[in-house]
Amino acid sequence: MENRKWVQTYVFIWSGQFISMLTSYAVQFAIIIWLSLEHRSAEVLAFAGISGMLPQAIIGTFAGVFIDRWNRKKVLIVSDIFLALCALVISFLLQNDTINLNWIYLMLGLRSIGNAFHSPAMQTVAPLLVPKKELIRVAGINQMLQSVSGIVGPAVGTLAITYMPISTVLYLDIIGAIIAIVSLVFVHIPHIKTEAKLSICYVIKDLKDGLNNVLTNKGLTLLFLYAIMVTFFIMPTAIMFPLLTTEYYNGGKWEMSVIEIAWSVGMLLGGTALGFFRIKTKKITLVNTMHVLLGTSFLLCGLIPSTWFIGYAVLTILGGIALSIFSASFTTIIQLEVVSNMLGRVFSIYYSLAVLPSVIGLLFTGALAEEIGISNSFLLSGSITILIGIVSFLSPVLMKIGKSK
Repeated sequence: MENRKWVQTYVFIWSGQFISMLTSYAVQFAIIIWLSLEHRSAEVLAFAGISGMLPQAIIGTFAGVFIDRWNRKKVLIVSDIFLALCALVISFLLQNDTINLNWIYLMLGLRSIGNAFHSPAMQTVAPLLVPKKELIRVAGINQMLQSVSGIVGPAVGTLAITYMPISTVLYLDIIGAIIAIVSLVFVHIPHIKTEAKLSICYVIKDLKDGLNNVLTNKGLTLLFLYAIMVTFFIMPTAIMFPLLTTEYYNGGKWEMSVIEIAWSVGMLLGGTALGFFRIKTKKITLVNTMHVLLGTSFLLCGLIPSTWFIGYAVLTILGGIALSIFSASFTTIIQLEVVSNMLGRVFSIYYSLAVLPSVIGLLFTGALAEEIGISNSFLLSGSITILIGIVSFLSPVLMKIGKSK
């Protein structure tokens, strides 16, 4: 839907989302530092990762059906309120001298449910406001804003956890959510109405429609398959970055912060390239190339000597660039290939199909990392991801997808 005022509307929405992302990154990184330094366990990080992903993967399968029918603006506002309440409860829990990690895992799981509605809803807003020819540039700018949050957030989180208790740091997340809600209240987001009533039968039918929308497009099916495979091998290992920094590269709080910032600098560079330059390369070519680049960065992070911390930081920037360009290109392909009233369930189905296997992988990655070492886990996942990228280039049906319509 084209709208002469779409720029102002989208900027207003993202101004609030930017501040919310900034505070969320800060709090998220502060929690990672706290868990890493308090417990120094790959399994603790693995369980925290599972808690943050599994509910979103399960609920997310059905969330898309409701997102496609409900008012997107209301979904985003209610989700932000719920996430703020979760942060408030976690803050109270962390004020106790004796902290039961199971309660923390539970609250991370509830936050995951809120994200199951918030993330796909945000992905579906752009096609309702932005002209199709501008989607790839907007996706790149979105990646850039996320990257800036990822650069500043860890620094803020590190400063906060250094001078404040973790329970107080969580109030940053609540402030950010409130600002995001206010920015949504004053904008209009088009709502695509549907006459069909919600029931179990309709939900199942809508899920089938969303899945069939992917399966009937062979190129889109392969795109999903390869992206899911990459997520399966990369995501569980990526959660171990803090331990790779502390255990293999002998770093501490600030070294963890440097690596997190380096990753976000890479994301910023990738988003900036897409947002400010008209890239003529086919989007599917960008997706496959970024698979190879991402795998290479992970492989070398686990391969170079532990004394080469600067090299490790540079490789992390490379990985951030790869993920940024991949995410923007992948999202744009789906936005162009799938009709607007299907986008919510398609994005939700993809996330669930990608994350559920990754959760299973995460269960083994924690134990595997303890057994073979963190660096070898990176080497293994990187090698497999490079192979997937090469196979993607050799799939003719896949290479025909993603051309602008």
